Amino acid sequence: MDALESWHEFDVAMLGAAAALAGLVIVAASVNIEVIIKAASLTSRLASAIAGLVLAIVVCAVGLIPDLEPAAFGWLVLVGGVIIAGFGVDATVRIYQNKHPANRQRPVKSAVAFLAPVSYIVGGILLIAGDPAGLLWLAIGAITAIIAALFASWIALVEVLR
Repeated sequence: MDALESWHEFDVAMLGAAAALAGLVIVAASVNIEVIIKAASLTSRLASAIAGLVLAIVVCAVGLIPDLEPAAFGWLVLVGGVIIAGFGVDATVRIYQNKHPANRQRPVKSAVAFLAPVSYIVGGILLIAGDPAGLLWLAIGAITAIIAALFASWIALVEVLR
């Protein structure tokens, strides 16, 4: 697919950025791990963020495979998107179970967990249908996975200590 080849440099850059950030999120979480594991919603939100980064790594790495069939790529992305959406569902359930008065903005917290999965699911469906616009949705998924992971890192490093 010629369209996929035109995303080569983006995939290389995002693969490196997502991999580096995944390591940093795990290190950030380890700094305050005792506080984080006491709050199920924080643990779930971190898991969702890391899952999004892992999918970004996988999608960008697979996107670099020569002569990749768009439909096969689309199926991989679709399945991955559904799996990481499951992490978002778990995070949402735990966010809403947390009745602490400081647990505000539940809809926003929950929505962050779905930005990347929804983008990937849309992209996967478009690629399966043969629409190269699916590649743009994959790029949006990778970028939103990074944004969600940055939020999760901030929470793991700073917000848990407030």
